[in-house]
Amino acid sequence: MSVRMKRGNYNHEYYHKQSKYVVKEYSSSEAMEERYEHKTQARIQSVVKTKMADKYVREEPMIRGPQFTARLRSHTVFENTPIKLYCSVDGFPMPLVKWYKDGAILCLSSGSYLVEARGGVHTLEIPRCSTDDTAMYTAMACNSHGQASSQASVIVKRYKQEEESCSYAWLPFTAAMLPQITYTKINITFLEKFGPVFATEGESAKLTATMTLSPNLANLQPEAQWYRDDTRVVDSKWVKIETGRGVTTLTIPNLFKDDEGLYTIRMVTKGGTAEHSAFISVSVAGAPGAPMDIKIHDANRDYVIVSWKPPNTTTEGPILGYFVDKCEVGTENWTQCNDHPIKICKYPVSGLFEGHAYYFRVRAVNSHGISKASRMSEPIAALDPTEFERMHAKKLGGKLDVVSYHDEVEAKGKPPGAPSDILASETDRTYVVLSWKAPAYSSRAPMWYYIEKCMVDSGAWQRVNTQVPIRSPRYAVFDLSEGKQYKFRVLSANIHGASEPSEPTGPIETLQLKGVPSAPGQVISTRETNTSVLIQWAPPKEPNNLIGYYIDQCVKGSKDWTSANHKPRKNTKFVVSGLTTGETYVFRVQAINELGLSDESQESAPLTVEGLTEGAVYQFQAYAANLAGLGSAANPSADFSCEAWTMPQPGPAYDLTFGEVRDNSLLVEWQKPVYAGSGPITGYHVEYAEKGTSDWTIANETSVSHRFLKVTGLEAGASYNFRVCAGNAAGVGVASMASDPVTAKALEGSQEVSCVVDEKSGDIVLSFESCQISEGSQFLWKKDYKEISDFSKGLVIKTEGSHSKLIFTNADKEDVGAYSVSVTNTEGVSSSYTISSEELTKMLALSYDIRHPIIPLKSELAYKILERGRMRFWLQAEEISSKVTYKFFANNKELSGADPNKMGHDVSTGIIEFIMDHVTEENEGTFTCQITDGGGKGQSSLVLIGDAFKAALAEADYQRREYIRVKEGPHFSEFLSLQVGDDCSVTLVCKVSNLKKESVFQWFKEDAEIVPDVKPDLGTGLCKLPIKLFSLKTSGVYKATISDDRGKDMSQIDISGKVFDDAMNKISQLSGASAAELVINCTATGIQLQCHMKYYTSEMNISWCHRDAKLSHSDKIVIGGTPAMATIEVIEPTEKDKGVYSIVIVNSENSNKRTLDLSGDVFEKAFAEFQKLKAEAFAEKNRGQVVGGLPDVVTIMEKKTLSLTCTVCGDPKPQVSWLKNGSDVEADDQFSVSLDQGKFASLTIKGVSMENSGRYTMIVQNKYGGESVDIVVSVYRHGEKMPEVKPTLTPKTIIPPKFPIEIPQAKTQPAPSPAPSTPSPAPPKAAAGKGMKSPTPTRRK
Repeated sequence: MSVRMKRGNYNHEYYHKQSKYVVKEYSSSEAMEERYEHKTQARIQSVVKTKMADKYVREEPMIRGPQFTARLRSHTVFENTPIKLYCSVDGFPMPLVKWYKDGAILCLSSGSYLVEARGGVHTLEIPRCSTDDTAMYTAMACNSHGQASSQASVIVKRYKQEEESCSYAWLPFTAAMLPQITYTKINITFLEKFGPVFATEGESAKLTATMTLSPNLANLQPEAQWYRDDTRVVDSKWVKIETGRGVTTLTIPNLFKDDEGLYTIRMVTKGGTAEHSAFISVSVAGAPGAPMDIKIHDANRDYVIVSWKPPNTTTEGPILGYFVDKCEVGTENWTQCNDHPIKICKYPVSGLFEGHAYYFRVRAVNSHGISKASRMSEPIAALDPTEFERMHAKKLGGKLDVVSYHDEVEAKGKPPGAPSDILASETDRTYVVLSWKAPAYSSRAPMWYYIEKCMVDSGAWQRVNTQVPIRSPRYAVFDLSEGKQYKFRVLSANIHGASEPSEPTGPIETLQLKGVPSAPGQVISTRETNTSVLIQWAPPKEPNNLIGYYIDQCVKGSKDWTSANHKPRKNTKFVVSGLTTGETYVFRVQAINELGLSDESQESAPLTVEGLTEGAVYQFQAYAANLAGLGSAANPSADFSCEAWTMPQPGPAYDLTFGEVRDNSLLVEWQKPVYAGSGPITGYHVEYAEKGTSDWTIANETSVSHRFLKVTGLEAGASYNFRVCAGNAAGVGVASMASDPVTAKALEGSQEVSCVVDEKSGDIVLSFESCQISEGSQFLWKKDYKEISDFSKGLVIKTEGSHSKLIFTNADKEDVGAYSVSVTNTEGVSSSYTISSEELTKMLALSYDIRHPIIPLKSELAYKILERGRMRFWLQAEEISSKVTYKFFANNKELSGADPNKMGHDVSTGIIEFIMDHVTEENEGTFTCQITDGGGKGQSSLVLIGDAFKAALAEADYQRREYIRVKEGPHFSEFLSLQVGDDCSVTLVCKVSNLKKESVFQWFKEDAEIVPDVKPDLGTGLCKLPIKLFSLKTSGVYKATISDDRGKDMSQIDISGKVFDDAMNKISQLSGASAAELVINCTATGIQLQCHMKYYTSEMNISWCHRDAKLSHSDKIVIGGTPAMATIEVIEPTEKDKGVYSIVIVNSENSNKRTLDLSGDVFEKAFAEFQKLKAEAFAEKNRGQVVGGLPDVVTIMEKKTLSLTCTVCGDPKPQVSWLKNGSDVEADDQFSVSLDQGKFASLTIKGVSMENSGRYTMIVQNKYGGESVDIVVSVYRHGEKMPEVKPTLTPKTIIPPKFPIEIPQAKTQPAPSPAPSTPSPAPPKAAAGKGMKSPTPTRRK
């Protein structure tokens, strides 16, 4: 565990760092270990106190390291289903969380994983799980005070494959085994829909939709998904979402301008979706509206850059500037960052405390006052981007884990090389964000950077960061002059010095205020519904970093302009909702950038908002339009009656387009019908007919769900008309209008899209060369014939002249599909290429090989034990350069090459080695070496576990002791060994040398000291420890130590496993050879067979057999023994127990067998002896006996009454008689004899006299015998001294039975037949172990 550390104050001394807490020697003295640990902890506290103070961080009572208050939980899910992992992290500053998959950092750029963090709650979402997502996921939380982690496994199963198992419970799957899954179709009908909402900032808004489900299944409820402008909205402190029982509600309790937009409810089921949309408009009165969309950029250790979008000022005065506020997480103290309003929508906030987290917000100012504050940003920590990469854990002295930085690791070396490739990744008016490529660097010493700037043509270089060293290869240079040209260069440095300056950049000019954008072009309004209008406009000729547009509306004839949107729109079209039917409106547009709003565009032509009247008849005309205006009207259409469609089938598809025209094929695309019918559209059919004919041919017998189809089998040069029919559950609807004729003829010089893997970068590239090109032509790339708009997953389009490429820089399995390209302003140049799953798999493998070339190895990782017990790990590569870097790992933990360990390489031989100073049991596991040389990588692992590691550890211990021997300390010349003597005695033996008088030898078992009967002979150095009665109970770890003031040595042996088995095998060999023939020993419970041998224990491999059938311990057969013999006893033997008995004693080399035939006369004699002993035991149990109560001696004063009372027992109840000096006692007035309940016998003598003294005898007897007990009675006179009477030496006398013993037969239950049943001739079973004392102490286990 890392030591808790306290902050303090100091300044870095980068050129004079030394590491003072590396362990240089190991000590076996506990006192020295304690002193070392104390010094180490004190040193760590001092180092961290010094380091943390340099971060200029204030001491806060809330400062603490990361802690998981809710840990990750493991999940098992099915393929193609979503999953979300949750965890909660506490700490201050707010910890940053990184996600890992199977120990590797999780790649978020692919879009397969979505990470979200809200107020300490972190989530990892996999929207669509595949079996590749089966892994162990780790959330690593870090802040400046430490790190913590939580793990959970995710197991993704395929349907019907739950029984599969592997390290994550699944095996490779055969696709042919997967049955077709048919989802239950759920039809969703909205009963009540929400309409547009017009509200003021600070108010609340509520959107509610009710619906019916058919069928309504409790376990198949649809998922309600809310979107704002196509961005998913989830339940949070800003938005509350409730769904259930056919109702879904979205509530915004406190509206900000950020909340404005088009809201869509999407009810998602396995079989499709149903959705509805409406616009929320957020306005403000008086003071300006709050700024929107607060973003944090380029966070570093002491600064961040804040940007935002300006509010609309149609109904307010112009914006005079903005104030930026910050608040430290954990407090509610908002402080203003800028003293004077700033006019642009970006501001660098500096002077932050490293390691602290902050919120930011922005307020706008105009002549009416200050606006409401914007919604605050997500929390951001001011941290060095490389902070956590420099953290590492180190084990000190084998007992102390410390989390420290590479800064404190002492290293020998030289200054680093110069950085390269300096670029300006962002340029603004007063600052430039620089990034550069770090030099090749393998030292563990910390490296940092210095930035220098100079005005172009001045040559005077000035260092920028004199106080704050830069650790990451990215930094913002502030306080530059607007519109000036600068050059920059970077130096790298470490504790050994600074590098030469890098090559300076070319001239980099800071931005000048170019002003707001120019006014947008012509505005065209088009009627959409009876309450909404579609507005379109031309973009400004001078966008000047355009952010978006604001649209204003006004009733014709008035000047009361109002805002149609209060949040900038990026595209050049917008639907204005909430208009009054029958009213005439004009519209205008303003563009906006960081500096403010442009001039208003020209007003649109007046447009009256009207809707069609049901039942009326209409004619229509069409106009063509461009930026110059409207063209002439087309001829009026035929009459159309305004009636709603009620047919169950869908309406016709429309807008058929054609591409990829070849001699025998072409591609058809279309739009889905406006009217879907009584149910959702399930598919489409395409039909074609030759020009001039009505013979329509179906191009696809099976309907397609997508809206495109490649039609094949056409005749070259022939012209065709096409039409499309849509279908649903009710049937196929009416066909679309026939298209214009299309000739199946390829353009001259047409080429196809090619797909290759770039040999240098490893990118997958789709390439197309257009046979036609003109000014203004553009290449439009699509996936599955939908325009590609998401480039976050690493898609890049590069076009040069007539050649265009679609580049996959980070391809994954989701990129399977059909990719098409078309060229505008040509005669229909287009082509497509389909990437199959198999082809993509091959290309991904090839891409990986190109990006990760493998360094060939001559020899894999191996080890060798050196003197002093050090272990050398080494491998040999075919060839390495001087810039090679490498790392060694043990069980996924990086090994340090600092003293006392050593790490190095030899370029001439290609050998890379790591020497571990001390090997312990904790090092058991997998050792790995990772090599990087240029773009090539290599890795080799060595597994040292089990017996292989024990052998290496033993050899290391031996070499270390040999080294100690050279230093003349006491040591073991012969290590502990286990010896088995010819008499089967087991002894631990070792030999010590280099002793003196004060040398102390000790024995231990499981760390408990053993004091042997015979002291070790230190004169000869031979030490022995006998192990008595060797068995599993005596197994364990035995240790011997020899020590004096020169040092201490130890040897240990684990008597278990193979060591124990080998010793037991030797004992079995000796005992088996010494085994005597089997002999019979009868007992009161059965017939016992005995085999005498040198030593017996139950752990020996011994088996008993009867007639070649192996016997096992039971109530009938009792197997046991003593240290001198093995026994088996047959309880209550019968005729079935006759036969040959044998004992087999097995060892690894041979076996020994002894037999005895228990039949005939042998059995009869044994059985008779058993019956005799059984009868005697029965008689002994049931004869008359005195249980207790009688004294041996009684002394009584005369004239007193003497009562001798005792308890007797026996079955049947015994008879009791009394004798005095051998004569019967007659009952009279003085003597009274009684036997109460057959159990309590007594003799009472009233008024005793001197004549009553003597020896009294009590006789207890029944038919099975009895016993007699003597009592000495001494009577003395009043006044005399009580005499001392000694009891007689006559023991208790046993009285044998007068008649032969007959054991009663067991009673049997009457048989169903009238004839009486006869008792069994076999004797009744006696209780085991209740007979006479047996020579065998223990018969049962």
